[in-house]
Amino acid sequence: MDAIQKTLKKTFGYDEFRPLQREIIEASLAGRDTFALLPTGGGKSLCFQLPALLREGLTVVVSPLIALMKDQVDQLEAAGVAATFLNSSLKVAESKSRLRGLHEGKFRLLYAAPERLMLDNWQENLRVWNVTALAIDEAHCISEWGHDFRPEYRQLERLRTLLPDVPVTALTATATGRVREDIVRHLKLRDPAVFVASFNRPNLSYRVIPKDQGVKQLAEFVGRRPMDGGIVYCATRATADRLAESLSDRGFPARPYHAGLTADERATNQELFLRDEVRIICATIAFGMGINKPNVRWVIHHNLPKNIEGYYQETGRAGRDGLPADCLLLFNPGDAAKQTHFIEEMSSAKEQQIAREQLRLMMHYAECPSCRRRELLKYFGEEYPTPTCESCDNCLEPRESYNATTNAQKLLSCVYRVREGGRFGVGLNHLIEILTGADTEKIRRWRHDQLSTYGVGRDLSRPEWASIGRELIRMGLIEQEKGEFPTIALTEEGVDVLKSRRIIMLTKSMVKKKAPVVRAGEIACDETLFDRLRKLRKKLADERGVPAYVIFGDNTLRLMAREYPQQFDDLRGISGIGEKKMAEFGEAFAAEVRSYLATYPKVKF
Repeated sequence: MDAIQKTLKKTFGYDEFRPLQREIIEASLAGRDTFALLPTGGGKSLCFQLPALLREGLTVVVSPLIALMKDQVDQLEAAGVAATFLNSSLKVAESKSRLRGLHEGKFRLLYAAPERLMLDNWQENLRVWNVTALAIDEAHCISEWGHDFRPEYRQLERLRTLLPDVPVTALTATATGRVREDIVRHLKLRDPAVFVASFNRPNLSYRVIPKDQGVKQLAEFVGRRPMDGGIVYCATRATADRLAESLSDRGFPARPYHAGLTADERATNQELFLRDEVRIICATIAFGMGINKPNVRWVIHHNLPKNIEGYYQETGRAGRDGLPADCLLLFNPGDAAKQTHFIEEMSSAKEQQIAREQLRLMMHYAECPSCRRRELLKYFGEEYPTPTCESCDNCLEPRESYNATTNAQKLLSCVYRVREGGRFGVGLNHLIEILTGADTEKIRRWRHDQLSTYGVGRDLSRPEWASIGRELIRMGLIEQEKGEFPTIALTEEGVDVLKSRRIIMLTKSMVKKKAPVVRAGEIACDETLFDRLRKLRKKLADERGVPAYVIFGDNTLRLMAREYPQQFDDLRGISGIGEKKMAEFGEAFAAEVRSYLATYPKVKF
């Protein structure tokens, strides 16, 4: 067993690496600049934490989030690793103590925000602290094309001049090809070793249902998951506050988390969630939580996200421990109109164009009848190998299709009539007003009430026509032209369909159904013993002032509840137990198993 494998087992308690972890670690230890794109839950942190233990000197980790720094340092300290962080949350005396430790070479890893590293007095510190590696976490923040651009990340290229011989590892969970190029260019990575893992999160189940009495739907959902915790993402602070209050009133304790709260309120609410005192956090999608809680069993989007990258990252906070987790989007097409209003308030035409295209793709995902996993992976340039994933709503409960030729012909013909003779184009909403015979000032002014298609679609509601229109856009029969006013035009295929009267089959709209419960039970185990071990874990965590998962993850407890380790040495085969945790907690958990078996028999699996 080589040093890398020994460190993995001894410090972190694992026998095997996740995909690409070992290759990334080897490239880093060889002194190469490295770019790593691993999905959330794919083990990015280990890719810079483990090498830090095998090289001399200090590894500096750039992280944008205070909460994430503390969380990772807590976990490293529990595993026996000398790590620290420096940020604005520390009192002056504590900061000085940690700085002194850095000058004395006591730490292997230092977490810091990008703006702190750029302070003038820090540049000399970085020169004398024997920095031998740099890790840039959440590297997508450096790109304007990313979903979470942070200008302070652009300053990090100065580290290349300050520490020219130090290898840099850039890590992210979400990045399109364009964002990847930005990261490599702005960080001045030199001939980097590039590792791109699959974006697929096989343990996540994706589902979209129509929003109808959202609070009631949320209460039904969490009521069927009495042991599981999760995150509700909301579009506004007011919605986050309202949902947290409404769920609490229904007996499901929840707390809000957004930028409108004080720093103390945010810290308190997050800590309650991390320690499983509160199961539900209602957070704005504009404010990233930056948590590393592995046992988030579900994520709900109460409002339509702005873009697929943000949606992917937010759903990715579920199931980081590899156990099954549920991702639910409550969809209301009206949310897109609200997003469009915000887009129109943007000052830059370029920003508006990007935002409109991102919103269009998000709507496409929400309404698509095909495999949701395939749609997500396709956005990131990855092809899912099979037609269905057998775990999303569209694969498990395919929606019916119907012959929509007549209605499709009406809409296509309306587009053709509006633009006939070189007339200007109009947007989808105006086309629907023509079809439904609306009496508006624009229709009268542009004489669209004189068109042969005026009023031919009165038998359908405006939302039904909007759904048909979006379906035809997805099918490529009509398209939204780029520009300040996205007007509708026929494509070549649309013209062909209009002339040939080819049969058009569309998918019926989504209907409200109860989202199925996805049990956190991929590792079958004795559920009664698992619950007792969770209570013991929480007691030990509370005594130490850390979240429960810092002691052991759910998957480790489930393995204990499956294997029934009654003696200290029996724990050695359980994944996730390193030597320090074994010495500190092993006997307590073995004793709990013995106590349990004194009353209850073993269950066979």
